[in-house]
Amino acid sequence: MREIHDHFFREAKRKGYRSRAAFKLIEIDDRRRLLSKGDLVLDCGAAPGSWLEIASPRVGRGGRVLGVDLKPIETAGLPGNVQVIQGDVLSCDAVAELGDRANVVLSDMAPSTTGTPSADHFRSARLCDDLLDRLPDWLREGGHCVMKVFEGEAYPDLLKRSGRMFEKAKGFKPKASRSDSVEIFLVCQGFLGRDPEASELERPVAPRRKPSGWS
Repeated sequence: MREIHDHFFREAKRKGYRSRAAFKLIEIDDRRRLLSKGDLVLDCGAAPGSWLEIASPRVGRGGRVLGVDLKPIETAGLPGNVQVIQGDVLSCDAVAELGDRANVVLSDMAPSTTGTPSADHFRSARLCDDLLDRLPDWLREGGHCVMKVFEGEAYPDLLKRSGRMFEKAKGFKPKASRSDSVEIFLVCQGFLGRDPEASELERPVAPRRKPSGWS
């Protein structure tokens, strides 16, 4: 039986984080310096909210963090620079809620698993491709992105595509990821724009407006 109450689980409980996933973003950001004061951050697949807890103080009072998930996110205890939406991030108007395109897009999204590793991998990679499709509308040039994906045969192509859209794109496995987990995080820095090899039709950029719902 897999041991659940491991070091990072206990540390999350001790420090009051909502899940062990908090330590994954801490390590990624400590190494790559993605989050800065005043940043606008979009957190895709944000439930239960541990990445929101980490991103909020790192962007400070002058920044904003928008978390979106199909599952509800408990708002109690979240700082005033955090807003949450329950819904599909791939169809919500994230830019309108933030008021501008994000400096950083985070994604801990994962598909509902089927128990078949290859099927789960391809579904995970498709989520990342869908996210990359939308980055030209969501992310400022020069911005950064972190995406979780399950390792498998589609991973090299996903890495190559990310490399066409960013100055730098590398895979990274945080220490807080379980040793038997197939998850890996694509850390992409320096957004260049739309994938030059993408065949999809151009989509209109979401209109910008004053954000609503911020406390």
